[in-house]
Amino acid sequence: MHIRNLREPVSRLVRAPLLLFAAIYCTSGELAVAQQVADPNFDPSVRSPAFVREHPLVNIDEAHRNTHTASGRYAPFAELLKNDGYDVRPGTQNFSTETLKPLRVLIVSNARGGTTKETADRPAFTDQECGAVLDWVRKGGSLLLIADHAPMGSAAANLALRFGVTMGKGYVFDLHDSTGNDPTWLVFNRQNGLLGEHAIVRARGSADRVTQVVAFLGQSLSVPASATVLLKLGQTAYEADTLDTMDAALRALGDRRPIDSMAGQRPVPDAAQAIALNVDRGRVVITGEAAMFSAQIVHTPNEPDVKAGMNLPGNDDKQFALNVMRWLAHVL
Repeated sequence: MHIRNLREPVSRLVRAPLLLFAAIYCTSGELAVAQQVADPNFDPSVRSPAFVREHPLVNIDEAHRNTHTASGRYAPFAELLKNDGYDVRPGTQNFSTETLKPLRVLIVSNARGGTTKETADRPAFTDQECGAVLDWVRKGGSLLLIADHAPMGSAAANLALRFGVTMGKGYVFDLHDSTGNDPTWLVFNRQNGLLGEHAIVRARGSADRVTQVVAFLGQSLSVPASATVLLKLGQTAYEADTLDTMDAALRALGDRRPIDSMAGQRPVPDAAQAIALNVDRGRVVITGEAAMFSAQIVHTPNEPDVKAGMNLPGNDDKQFALNVMRWLAHVL
């Protein structure tokens, strides 16, 4: 969704991220609930499946209060992976040597800690689970770790740190490399130089090459020396600690006031929203945004439906998702 004017009220400035955050504020200031559902018209077909004879086992975690599961918001992603030849199953158990051993790829998206909305930013994984995942990766396992904007970054921070990655834990927006006038829908393409050089981007040929990825808000990631950046945050990217501080920054922009010195937000030009790492015999991809792997329709009262994810026209998010998984499965 495009924001037409940075001088519009806060409800319009942050309408897109709040849609994906499960609620938005109407122009009257009243809370309106937004319903996110899998797009029934999304095409999950795969032109040339990566796996025909063997079917690597993939688990999509749902044992840690995950907001994105194989039967929920990631149903289109799960169907896409099945069509590429994977055996996709829900991961219903905590991570251990025994539960991880049969897997080719583990997908963990938007895990939450605690038992309530107020405690969701607590660690979602025990130290024992983090150790088991790291050991499994070192021995050849592959991990796709996805943690969106707050509170997801805090919940997944201890697992990311096992791979040397620090999560920003906030809300990223970009003043230039974004769609239209909406600074929360981030664009990574060849033209702006924010797509990395990696097999995931290059793929096996021109038909599978990624030229543009769109992400929807999310958080930042640090880039350890051992990592390759897939999606780089630009020189005009900022991360706000809260939605309120992002709102204040966007209001300042609308008034043509500088935001560099504003409390609660910071520039993040050296950070990323997706990175890839080789860890001994294993592979890891970590992303700071979840919707790019989804295909969602967002219904909001008195508003037009919004597409977000692989179903949004004009991006290569679907191919990016396929390439990420193929690299993790050692096809690329």
